[in-house]
Amino acid sequence: MNEILTYSLFQFGDYDVRIITVIKLLLLALITVIILFGVKKAVFKTSKIDTAKKISIFSLIKYLVLVIAAFSGFRILGFDLTLLLGGSAALLVGFGLGIQSLFSDYVSGIILLVDSSVKVGDVIDLGGLVCKVQEINLRTTMVLTRDDKYIIIPNTDLTRNHLINWTHNDVASRFEITVGVDYTSDIKLVMKILKDAADYHDGVLMKTPPFVRFTEYGDSSLNFTVHFWSEEVFRVENIKSEIRIKIFEMFSQHGVVIPFPQRVVHISKH
Repeated sequence: MNEILTYSLFQFGDYDVRIITVIKLLLLALITVIILFGVKKAVFKTSKIDTAKKISIFSLIKYLVLVIAAFSGFRILGFDLTLLLGGSAALLVGFGLGIQSLFSDYVSGIILLVDSSVKVGDVIDLGGLVCKVQEINLRTTMVLTRDDKYIIIPNTDLTRNHLINWTHNDVASRFEITVGVDYTSDIKLVMKILKDAADYHDGVLMKTPPFVRFTEYGDSSLNFTVHFWSEEVFRVENIKSEIRIKIFEMFSQHGVVIPFPQRVVHISKH
């Protein structure tokens, strides 16, 4: 039996791969899979944290387990980890600035997974790009835009640049629609129409009712803003469009005029 286990399958350099080595590697792989399966089941079973944080926690543990498994695999193969780490350090110094941005992306990925400032499922605004986070990896994050396009973003962009996280603390966010009406309009009627138009839409939350503000006296119009809350943050532009259509229809029914911009031009006769 001992002869079978120590039988040499092949050699490369000074390393001799035996049957026992392959068995140990297979056992390591099996144990790693079992551990990851158990951790995933335990993490996603709890109801004390939301799904996005569960994904972040599991991702961190998964990467840690895989790193430990990789080093264990090297030891089983007989590699000297001290020399390997020393060689890696020398390699990092050799690459220098060439791998600095890559290293920053990995560090940023760990930060995102640990502090949960950006989580899977969050709707973010990154420099005017509104998108939903689909997957956070160690180096990159995959997002889905409102145009249904998938974009791979380096994690450094999420940690170094200013961004708006619409769903960081709550799924619902507040939005607004601004409209101007003629100076002869009935102010109270306009405000009622705007509120009714927002109330009618199913995508508007009623637990926090919409409200209307008389914003300002414009150059050629009285300007109003209707504020409302919605949980459909990612597709809110569709809701805004439908509310604008409803406002236009109700204005037409009640004779409320949306004026064109007016300019006074003085012509000299000289």
